[in-house]
Amino acid sequence: MRMRIVQNAVMVLAVTLLPLSAHAASILPTSYDMLNGNTGSYDYWDQIYNGVGCVTCDNAPLTGGVGDLTDGIIAANNWFIDEVPAGNGPYVGWTLNPLITFNFASGATINSMTIHVDDSNGAGGVSTPAGIRINGGAFLPIVDPATSTPLSFTFNGLNVTGSLGLELFRSNAWLFMSEVTFDGDPGQTAVPEPGTLTLLGTALSGLIARRRRKTRQA
Repeated sequence: MRMRIVQNAVMVLAVTLLPLSAHAASILPTSYDMLNGNTGSYDYWDQIYNGVGCVTCDNAPLTGGVGDLTDGIIAANNWFIDEVPAGNGPYVGWTLNPLITFNFASGATINSMTIHVDDSNGAGGVSTPAGIRINGGAFLPIVDPATSTPLSFTFNGLNVTGSLGLELFRSNAWLFMSEVTFDGDPGQTAVPEPGTLTLLGTALSGLIARRRRKTRQA
């Protein structure tokens, strides 16, 4: 499987509409399962997670819900700005290599995934991840740029259905992530062929004409 990694940008996918297929769109997972974040200077937990599990406990198993990682809030600043003082900002932070399983509605196909992570160049032990692994596949390395601002990395060509396992590998003591987004085929809205639309229009016109004749006869 060939995969492209795009840094700091989300690639726009050009999709040709085929008969009885849906177009590419942003797709939200129905839930994600993982171990909660950790406590450091503040509490870097997934405190808005709405599934089962302790949201105020280090590395507690969280299942069946969604939270900070899919709430649409992408951190604009480093962790020491956006998480201070309450520790309940957009980031979730781990001192382990987290494995996150994202679950999707039946029929949805995930073509690309973008992770939004912090890179404070080692401040507080926080750095860009060394790489990721998707569904237990090959290790995909991530190059740490010279900048020290939050980054996004896009992984294309996934073609994943059902669930997606994202394993992140730390390059320092901490790994901070604020959001994960997905694009693909939701598999819900069918696009009929042009010929089908023509047949439907012809049938509807014939039905209207017959009803008018019956009305005049009555």
